[in-house]
Amino acid sequence: MGPAGDTRLHTDLRRHLREKDIDRDLTRLICEIADASKYIVNAIRTGDLGMAGTSNLYGEQQLALDVLSDRILRKRLTHSGVVNTIVSEETSEVIKVETNGRGRFAVAYDPLDGSSLVDVNLAVGTIVSIYEGHDIMQPGRNQIAALYVLYGPRTTLVYTSGDGVYEFNMNHLMEYTLAQKVSRLAPSGSIYSPGGQRNLYSKGVEKFVSQLEEEGAKLRYSGGLVPDFNQILIKGKGMFLYPHLEGKPSGKLRLLYELNPMAFIMEQAGGAASNGKMRILDVQPEAIDQTEPIFIGCRKEVEEAEQLIAELG
Repeated sequence: MGPAGDTRLHTDLRRHLREKDIDRDLTRLICEIADASKYIVNAIRTGDLGMAGTSNLYGEQQLALDVLSDRILRKRLTHSGVVNTIVSEETSEVIKVETNGRGRFAVAYDPLDGSSLVDVNLAVGTIVSIYEGHDIMQPGRNQIAALYVLYGPRTTLVYTSGDGVYEFNMNHLMEYTLAQKVSRLAPSGSIYSPGGQRNLYSKGVEKFVSQLEEEGAKLRYSGGLVPDFNQILIKGKGMFLYPHLEGKPSGKLRLLYELNPMAFIMEQAGGAASNGKMRILDVQPEAIDQTEPIFIGCRKEVEEAEQLIAELG
């Protein structure tokens, strides 16, 4: 736990951001996203789970909830008055917002990550990446804030602005109150969440996963990035991986909407994030739909993955 002023339980999100002297415009933006999540969680609880009849940029069938969540977030970001550039995983283009020169931030987001899990009642989430300025195509190390909202048995919001990681719970009034300053990850963990078909792993990745199993690591994988990442973060140990695969050398997860914000949060909690060759936050984006392999979690395991991939491929 950090200083009492940072981690006082039941402090609401806006007050917490003020007490931490977070910039007024950034505070407004984070609170707008938090408000949008209240409408999204309500849609998840009560909404129609039927298909929207459209596909997103990547050929994935969109749930009606994907479309609605995207619309809710885009509207809140557009009307915040502080956002000049928006890019969503559900769209094929960068959207410029007219703010008469007042817009300071560029935002990339995945409105409902893991949406295919909704109809079987598994946890899903919203992921957001925030940059100062108009350029969204920056390495993730330039983020000024990142957050995710997990819609599970409880709704929680986890954010960083580069000064530690904080978790908030949504109460019965749908207000976010401070739960904790997240403790730093252990150097090594005993949980692993492996995505992708194992028979398509490279020799290096297969050796790495076999090594984890031999060391007694427990498999914990729901199929959703946000809940699996959250388990590792809050338990303070373990790693998530979705590696390069045979036929998918760049993996599956998107750099802008998923990996950069999660990597920023993980590093702020004392962990590490790599594409198997280099730090995720140092990767220069070349396209808004760019994907990268990901190994994220405790530093020891991330380093071991890099070593085995360098040796065996």
